[in-house]
Amino acid sequence: MAVMDRRELTIWIAREILPHEREVRRWLRRTVVNFHDVEDIVQECYARFAKLQSVAHIEEPRAYFRITARNIALRQLRRARIVRIDALTEIDAVTLPADEPSPERITGGRLELAHVRALIAALPDRCRRVVEMRRIEGLSQRDIARQLGVTENVVENEAARGLRQVLRQLAGERLNGGTDGTEGTDVRRAQD
Repeated sequence: MAVMDRRELTIWIAREILPHEREVRRWLRRTVVNFHDVEDIVQECYARFAKLQSVAHIEEPRAYFRITARNIALRQLRRARIVRIDALTEIDAVTLPADEPSPERITGGRLELAHVRALIAALPDRCRRVVEMRRIEGLSQRDIARQLGVTENVVENEAARGLRQVLRQLAGERLNGGTDGTEGTDVRRAQD
């Protein structure tokens, strides 16, 4: 295995790793609590990439980046004194396929995403906005509270309420044998 020169490695990182940074950051923000932790993890990934002698063993750079970030995040979470239990289980459960998903899986995912978005759109206005800001835009509770002019407690309650309603609707559809896209999208019926 020939050792790469720094210029070749830099070009490889720019071409094969950098395009996936945004995706890895989004995933880390959903998994890791602290913004600074995400920055530290991404920086540590690049530090590890810079130490590589060769990239010949890397068949899937995207998966390699995510696995590297996952391993660093796991190490940090395990060392932390206070850890969100859901973060640790989420990050442990991640499996990264080496291949891209099939066209059928992509289509199915898009249909499911459209259905979930319809369920979210049917939520009461403030609840809908909080769920979108928290789960889709990835904003913190503090930022959402500031933007909406409410307390963080209100944001937390609305996010939990919205998520419960969407999950209740999805669970009801699965029990009833699925949905044809026309029934079961009115989440307001399931409100507490």
